[in-house]
Amino acid sequence: MGLFIPDINAGERYKFELKDSQGKGLPHKADPWGYQAEQYPSFSSVVYDHQTYRWKDQGWQNRPVQSKHLIPLSIYELHVGSWRRKENGDSLDYRELAEELVPYLTEMGYTHVELMPVAEHPFYGSWGYQTVGMFAPTSRFGTPDDFKYFVDCCHQAGIGVILDWVPAHFPSDDHGLANFDGTALFNDPDPRRGWHQDWNSYIYDYGREHVRKFLVSNALFWLEQFHIDGLRVDAVASMLYLDYSRKDGEWIPNEFGGNENHDAISLLKWVNEEVYSRFPNAMTIAEESTAFPGVSKPTWAGGLGFGFKWNMGWMHDSLSYIKEDPVHRRYHHNTITFPMVYAFSENYVLSLSHDEVVYGKGSIHNKMPGDEWQKAANLRAYLGYMYGQPGKKLNFMGTELGQYEEWNHDGQLAWQWLDYPKHKGIQSLVSDLNHLYTSTPALFELDASPEGFEWRMQDDAEGSVLVHERFDHQGNRVMVVTNFTPVPRDSYRIGVPVENGHYELLLNSDSGKYWGSNMPVPDNMKVEAIPYHNLSRSVDLVLPPLSTQFYRFVQ
Repeated sequence: MGLFIPDINAGERYKFELKDSQGKGLPHKADPWGYQAEQYPSFSSVVYDHQTYRWKDQGWQNRPVQSKHLIPLSIYELHVGSWRRKENGDSLDYRELAEELVPYLTEMGYTHVELMPVAEHPFYGSWGYQTVGMFAPTSRFGTPDDFKYFVDCCHQAGIGVILDWVPAHFPSDDHGLANFDGTALFNDPDPRRGWHQDWNSYIYDYGREHVRKFLVSNALFWLEQFHIDGLRVDAVASMLYLDYSRKDGEWIPNEFGGNENHDAISLLKWVNEEVYSRFPNAMTIAEESTAFPGVSKPTWAGGLGFGFKWNMGWMHDSLSYIKEDPVHRRYHHNTITFPMVYAFSENYVLSLSHDEVVYGKGSIHNKMPGDEWQKAANLRAYLGYMYGQPGKKLNFMGTELGQYEEWNHDGQLAWQWLDYPKHKGIQSLVSDLNHLYTSTPALFELDASPEGFEWRMQDDAEGSVLVHERFDHQGNRVMVVTNFTPVPRDSYRIGVPVENGHYELLLNSDSGKYWGSNMPVPDNMKVEAIPYHNLSRSVDLVLPPLSTQFYRFVQ
């Protein structure tokens, strides 16, 4: 049943007054489909007209359809409220963010920005993950028109916008979906299925048709009305498994006695099918931390239909390895090489997200061992290794500054560190890595195919050296060489499967430009007729301490 009220204009505030089946009044409710909302204490919904904003991103919207698997994706994950603050301590609004962030992303060479949830949420400290207004960008930072302006500016600069989307749970705030009509209208009333113990929030009942339509329509809404380019779907693992984070007796098996949530699985498939059929240039990305099969496989092939999946295994293993003192890395060599065993099982995004720099985990910089120089060198070598690996890239804001502090949502990034050559050098490296990556098809075209990768040296545990080559569709090759110890090596021979030509240096993370040791390395390495590693030709590398180098093969 609908309700029509004449002469209501944009900007009018409203709420729903409901009674339960016994006629008892309920707490006033915000409109679940409301386009705009006020902050505490009113939490009122606000009438908004989506037809008033005039978009200027037609060139971006009308670009040819591209396979996201074949293009470079370097994503800058960002929390709107704490990227940069004004002198008075307030967060930037959407328009101010556009004016400052877009030139920064362009200079740094990122292809996309991923915003932690901007859908309306009453508690700022939830970072947006306790969403009440699924159809409204949070008014903390401006109006829906202001948010459209932000997306518009990104698009005009050639930068895509990805939103964190949270269909896994919703909070218990009285003005939200909880107990909406006096009953558990949006969640299962049994807490074994309807209550998330970790997050103290309700779990959507994915088997109810109105809930399914609510979520699917919301996903499409952001793409249609706000021209969003992608959805990163939060906490997918918690949706897929009925026993997620539960002990025996705390969950109810499915009709076959298993732990899979078939309703959630079918919902996710439906969302992905609708997104890709209606918005062929958009993408969906799953944050999924288990080995659930086929997350990024098409639904017609039995998969969930996501375009990409965060590679949580790579993140865990690589950070575990890099935290080790270099003298001990020889004993953990398999930790850094193991992710290649499954690197092509999904369409992966290598992610160093906000989750790795909160709750006492420290910043990425401070995970590195050693003194001040070694910490920076380790970070540079690690980031270089990341950009040379198969998989799209995601880094959380602040990693590019090499900041010491872990992320604090009540503050801003430690921009003051850029006054020091060490941190300016790290930032310059990330910028150069992005520009190298996005301009070199061998580093991204075959991310999801084993044909795009070959080891040249993977078993030198004693030296903690890794060498591999990346390829594009035309057979162009780029060699990536990483020395994970502070020991320089003047001569490190590697067999190569080419007959003639030379390797040309593209980037060296040890360069003085990046606050490295600036150890001399050859700009060109000639392929020599010296058999090595069961190959008839080889090159002689120079390995600076704690470094990653990129070389392009030239015939």
